[in-house]
Amino acid sequence: MEAITELEKCWYLSPPWGQEIPPVEINLSEKVYLKTNRTFGYCLGVQWYGDCWNYIIEIKNDFKYATKHQIIATGNIQPSTVKKPAFVLGERVLLQFGDRGTKQRLILGIELIEKSWFYLVELASPSFSASSTMTNRFSLVREEDLVRVKV
Repeated sequence: MEAITELEKCWYLSPPWGQEIPPVEINLSEKVYLKTNRTFGYCLGVQWYGDCWNYIIEIKNDFKYATKHQIIATGNIQPSTVKKPAFVLGERVLLQFGDRGTKQRLILGIELIEKSWFYLVELASPSFSASSTMTNRFSLVREEDLVRVKV
């Protein structure tokens, strides 16, 4: 059991992108042109998925997921009354809920939902089979559910 706990801890603290976090091509709240829809929208989030950053683009109250190859950045940031995210991509945090394995995780995504920031963290290693209660390995959690880890 101790070996499994140690394996889980290593997994959660090993960035899926390797040693250095790859640069994000689009800023949060940046106006972008979505090539597939031939329209403009705003970036409301970014998350690591499928070996690259995926951007969440809001277009007329609808959300599209796109890679950097599907969008063109404009450099224009939408003025916002929402405070900046408390955590950054790749940052170590502690989950304040749940009792399975280590609670220390990495921020793998940030998303603005209804004027609040949510953070993508991995709840279960892909090495272990999913339990009947957990349908997704990843979860968006509130800022209030996370504590910054001092390293």
